[in-house]
Amino acid sequence: MFLAKSQQSAETAGQSIADAPEMPAARGATWITGVWAAGVWLLAAAISRFIPDIDDFERTNLLADIMAGIGVVFVILALGSRFSGVRPPERARSVGPWFLLLAVVLAVWELLTAKFALLPRPFFAAPQGLLEVFTDDYPRLVESVWHSLRLLAGGYAIGAAIGFVAGVAIGWSRRVGYWAHPVLRLIGPLPATAWLPIAFFAFPSSHSASTFLIALATAFPVTVLTWSGIASVNRAYYDVARTMGASQSFLVLKVAIPAALPSVFVGLFMGLGASFSVLVVAEMMGVKAGLGWYMQWAQGWAAYANMYAALLVMALMCTGLITLLFRLRDRLLAWQKGIVQW
Repeated sequence: MFLAKSQQSAETAGQSIADAPEMPAARGATWITGVWAAGVWLLAAAISRFIPDIDDFERTNLLADIMAGIGVVFVILALGSRFSGVRPPERARSVGPWFLLLAVVLAVWELLTAKFALLPRPFFAAPQGLLEVFTDDYPRLVESVWHSLRLLAGGYAIGAAIGFVAGVAIGWSRRVGYWAHPVLRLIGPLPATAWLPIAFFAFPSSHSASTFLIALATAFPVTVLTWSGIASVNRAYYDVARTMGASQSFLVLKVAIPAALPSVFVGLFMGLGASFSVLVVAEMMGVKAGLGWYMQWAQGWAAYANMYAALLVMALMCTGLITLLFRLRDRLLAWQKGIVQW
């Protein structure tokens, strides 16, 4: 009887809950970082628009509009969660503090250059000066980026391929290592730019000489890290493969190289950074186009805004290539995600 009454009470309670009107969804909390980012971006836009410039900058209003637009986006993201109950995207939440810092930097930069000229001119360009370069001189910048990418891609691909093959050969064969070690120790520590006179003498064109220098800068770290990765493979892997009848080529291609790929990618990352440093110097020595040539041209005309714009483009280009290399590494080394915590 007690169980029957309890069951009847539970059914009555469940029916009461079912018949009760639905409660509205709970509203989410305000994204505080987004509110701060929106406020600082709108403040930076007000500084740019309402404080007079010390010079006639043509892109001040455009810069203020861009800042205000970013501020409005953060207002929508920050307050949208409060009224709709939907949190901002995780990507926006992760980059929110950086956008807040960027707004502060731009506001301070604006005050120190365009508004009060506390930094000496023309060595320190105003933000709207860089924006003017991007809006007015973008054809030359795009052409320079294209030439730099072609030169970098050719030299980096050649250097990475040579470094990978050489590293595998040195790490696998003692005979190859015997002859290659002294050469690496002699040539490797020297900066690639030290070979400029020989490169421009030995190669028929400045483009081929620049490609050689970039390939040389890339090959050394790739060779050393690949060699280290091949040499540090656990010998038990080879023993297990041999007991199953693996051939010599199978041991190299299916055991040694996959196990050494983490070290290979470290060398590829180091080679990419070295290739960018050589790219600038190589394009300053006879190449008729490219970001290095563009920076040298801008410096010769004391157009420091153009030079800073080219540096910013080069930094973004390097960041994009590193991101692509990370994506490739994550795809090829997906088997490591269950072992290594990224």
